[in-house]
Amino acid sequence: MYPVFRMVWQIFKVRNATPLKLGEVHISHHICLPWDIDIWMELNNGRTLTLYDLGRIPFAIRSGLVKVMRKENWGLTMAGASVRYRQRIRMFEVVEMRSRAVFWDARFMYIEQSMWKKNGECANHIVYRAAVTSDAGIVAPVNVAEAMGVDLQPPLAPEWVAAWIAADQVRPWPPMQEDLATPS
Repeated sequence: MYPVFRMVWQIFKVRNATPLKLGEVHISHHICLPWDIDIWMELNNGRTLTLYDLGRIPFAIRSGLVKVMRKENWGLTMAGASVRYRQRIRMFEVVEMRSRAVFWDARFMYIEQSMWKKNGECANHIVYRAAVTSDAGIVAPVNVAEAMGVDLQPPLAPEWVAAWIAADQVRPWPPMQEDLATPS
């Protein structure tokens, strides 16, 4: 089940927060609850992706993106993700989540998020490829920036983001059916 009440709480908490510029970090804190764990008594990998919404949406609110999306009747979709899991998050453990836009190009925004444990270790890290959408398709980030009233000059892509983008461009889509076939 989607964490609706937790999302409402996170949105409530940022209602009067200082606005963020693109590239600045939104920090939030979250608890791994019993319904977030898997059979190994740790944060479920799929639930981790859902919990990242709890940082990404308030980040989008603080940056002014959600306000513009509502005005323009735009949506936000995820077009890809690359995640690393390195430390277990156990039930009732509190994590600090950091969310920021790290890069954008002609079509997509790249959003970096991470969860940090109290001991200072990064538990997991993700980069999302996100797109603002309209009825006509993807809205170019430069058009989103114009609607937000900001001058959007993309930063240089971090090397690891550029490598992920390049690797994803050679990945076959749609996947070949014979590649998915079960060996006989």
